[in-house]
Amino acid sequence: MPEETMEQLGADPFIIRTSHLTKRYGEKEAVSDLNLEIRPGEIFGLLGPNGAGKTTTTLMLLGLTEPTEGQAWIGGIDCTRDAIRVKRTVGYLPDNVGFYSDLTGRENLRFTGRLNGLPASVVEERCSQLLKRVGMEEAADQKTGTYSRGMRQRLGIADVLMKDPSVVIMDEPTLGIDPEGMHELMDLIVELARKDGRTILISSHQLYQIQQICDRVGLFVEGRLIACGRIEELARQVDQQSYQVLETAAMPDDPGFRELLEQLGNVESVKREGDIYCVRSRNDLKRQLLRHSLEEGYTLTHLRQRGSDLDEIYARYFEKAGEEEVYETISHS
Repeated sequence: MPEETMEQLGADPFIIRTSHLTKRYGEKEAVSDLNLEIRPGEIFGLLGPNGAGKTTTTLMLLGLTEPTEGQAWIGGIDCTRDAIRVKRTVGYLPDNVGFYSDLTGRENLRFTGRLNGLPASVVEERCSQLLKRVGMEEAADQKTGTYSRGMRQRLGIADVLMKDPSVVIMDEPTLGIDPEGMHELMDLIVELARKDGRTILISSHQLYQIQQICDRVGLFVEGRLIACGRIEELARQVDQQSYQVLETAAMPDDPGFRELLEQLGNVESVKREGDIYCVRSRNDLKRQLLRHSLEEGYTLTHLRQRGSDLDEIYARYFEKAGEEEVYETISHS
């Protein structure tokens, strides 16, 4: 779609859009035919292992590298043809935020404000407001060389917000942060979307954090977007194409309960894993199990359908695609 056509789409429901976006380095295809649409105010997680093509995608969105084929737009602006305009409306938080270590946090923010052409009065006002917002008031006048990684990440968000961007792109924002700092950072990211209405694109390989805060996720591997949607939607898509696994346990825990499980309709297998049974089938057996357990005098002490967690969804997508080794890498990172 030509740039001028995109500019005319004032009612376009997507603030970030890519069309057949592709990037090759010699014979290596880092990003392959990426079609992605992200809505205003959405927290979107681009999820994949290291080397999947997430950073290359980010660089193309920021206009820092040109695609081999295809196009990308942010707010209707062509990311390649008008990269300077894109940079005015997009804030970028890299995986390793860099500051002048001999300057304080406040001085670093002032420098960013001046680089963006903000008046001195606006710079001072925003510095104070943003340092308070990210919880860095007490450390504001310490040199950033003394900051922990979590402190640098929070100051990095303040730095990104100095130019008041409508879109914020974050590359591995939670990497190397302690649990308390991670919780605070996640709360802040959610606030940026929910309270401010900013669009947040997070590139990450950390499944648990993504599941907690993202509205939708895109599963990215070897340069390809293999699935995209809300977590519950991805779970349903996998369920329609593969087996389901029901975890269960009961009292009394005797051989008769296993026989009951094996006699349920459409059961492929029943396996014992520790204190629970895992029942593999093509359909949802929960209601049938509840009814038969009651009839046979068993009290269920555990009942859970696998597939609702992002790590499980990811594993099942990789299982279908023959990517088990990739999943082992990402899930244990």
